[in-house]
Formats: sequence, C-alpha cells, structure tokens
Amino acid sequence: MLTFLPTWPPSRVTLGVIAGVIVLAGVGIGAWFWSDEQDRRATAAYVQAINQLSPSGPPPTAEARANAARSLETALARYPSAAMAPLGAYELGNVRFGERDWARARAAYEITAARSASPTLRALARAGVGYAWEAERNPAKAVESYQAALASLKPGDFYYEDLLLDLARAQEQVGKKDAATDTYRRHLKELPKSPRAEEVKAGLTRLGASP
Repeated sequence: MLTFLPTWPPSRVTLGVIAGVIVLAGVGIGAWFWSDEQDRRATAAYVQAINQLSPSGPPPTAEARANAARSLETALARYPSAAMAPLGAYELGNVRFGERDWARARAAYEITAARSASPTLRALARAGVGYAWEAERNPAKAVESYQAALASLKPGDFYYEDLLLDLARAQEQVGKKDAATDTYRRHLKELPKSPRAEEVKAGLTRLGASP
C-alpha cells in the first residue's frame, strides 16, 4: 500500500498564494479611502494575521504560527463574509495541518472551498481536505475529496494533474486497483505531454497493468 503524502502546502503554491495576498492587500490599500469602516477593519485584520506567516524572512516560530492561527480565527469569527475570509481560512488550514490537527485543518479548508470565488484557491483547499484525510489514514475519504475537487476542473487547469495523481494514489491505498489503473491511464490520455508520465507508468507497472 502506498503511504506517500505530498509535502503540504507545496512551496511553489505557497509562494503563489503569498503573491496573491500582496495583490489583495494592495487592492485593500487602494480602496482604503472609499470602502466603509467594516471593510477596512476586516482587510487589516486578515492582512495582519497572514503577514505573520509570510516567507519573506526566517520561518515563523511555533509561537508566531499559533498567534497567527488565533488572529485568523478571530478574524473569521468577526468578519466571516469579508473578501479575504477564504484566503484567511486557507492559511488557517495550513497552520492546523502543520500542527497535525487534521479535523480543524479540514474545517478551515472547507470554508475556503465553499466561499472562495478563486478557482485556484478552491482547488488548493479541496486538495488540502484530501491530504488531511490521507494524513489521518482515511484514504476512502481522501478519494471522495479528490473526486469532488476534480469534478469542477478540466485538463490543463491549475492543480488538475496533482489532484489526478492524488486520486490514483488514494485509490491504491484503499485497495481499488482497477480504479487506480483507470485513473493513471486517464492521466496519460488527458495529459500526454506531462513530465510526470514516467511516474504514472511506474504506477501502472506497480499495479501489474500496461499504459
């Protein structure tokens, strides 16, 4: 049975999300003089909390991460409908995942998946839910999460390939060899130029199947 679980969140994804934070923060600052007081307070609360997790300096200490989590939880409770709430929930999920608090990580990611208007953020959040289930050694639930995430995506979309391989891995873990074989073959068919093709073929070989 496969036990591999990707490092989460992937560093390249984290950088992209942080870049998004900067953009959103810039939008917030640009709107500072015309948005109402509630919007200003909400934006400030989320930006302040998320900035505690910024990779622009030394890695945040455990204390800093705990403080950021408390600040994010407070912001989500006080400003649940704010534009930055989905991003705040995603970052909270990452903190809880790092703490191995799988249930609270999933709860935070699910807020993002339900509320975010960004396809990128929704894909990341849904992947996070699946990874938390895998980390908790519940691959059957992970399969459901990855299938739900893929249902709204198409080949070439952000994180589509990762989720497809995540699904195949989880299917292997749960003993669904035929389903995993179909998923690997689906990858080769839908993404024929993928640099991960050899990885997929290795998966098929492991299952005793041909491409």
